[in-house]
Amino acid sequence: MRKSMRLDGFHPRENEMSIAFQDVYAEKFSHCYGCGRNNPAGHHLKSHWDGDDTVARVLPDAKYSGGVPDHVYGGLIASLFDCHGAASAAAFSYRAEGREMGSAGEPIRYVTASLKVDFHKPTPMGTELVIKGRLRSIEGRKVWVELSLTAAGQVCASAEMLAIRFKE
Repeated sequence: MRKSMRLDGFHPRENEMSIAFQDVYAEKFSHCYGCGRNNPAGHHLKSHWDGDDTVARVLPDAKYSGGVPDHVYGGLIASLFDCHGAASAAAFSYRAEGREMGSAGEPIRYVTASLKVDFHKPTPMGTELVIKGRLRSIEGRKVWVELSLTAAGQVCASAEMLAIRFKE
């Protein structure tokens, strides 16, 4: 099952039934420009489980073109890593605690402490981008997530994220 979205609005693929991590965020955590369902101007990124890893799929609108014609703006790629990485950190923590995302109890949310992005090749427009997250480790309030972005099966960018559990 897959959900893909255009960055000018959310468009699920046919037969998609799973609920995105962001769809169960508490209202007070649902305003993010990248992934918040309550931000009418945002991207509305949707992250899901993919076995032990996580995945999000997007089809960028032409307005997100970078300096190289017909290729994606690098800042958008970093933004996608930021939102998918933080959502993945929360999902990994819920799973480590034996809880379902959105379950009763204190919501688990993460903020980005560090994001290192490596651009391997220009990312083409007009093709679905697949962002994957893999848990490297959890240590107290810190979660390290490895991220990759592919287009047509080619790795275009990768990232390492350190996310810190948000405390009120």
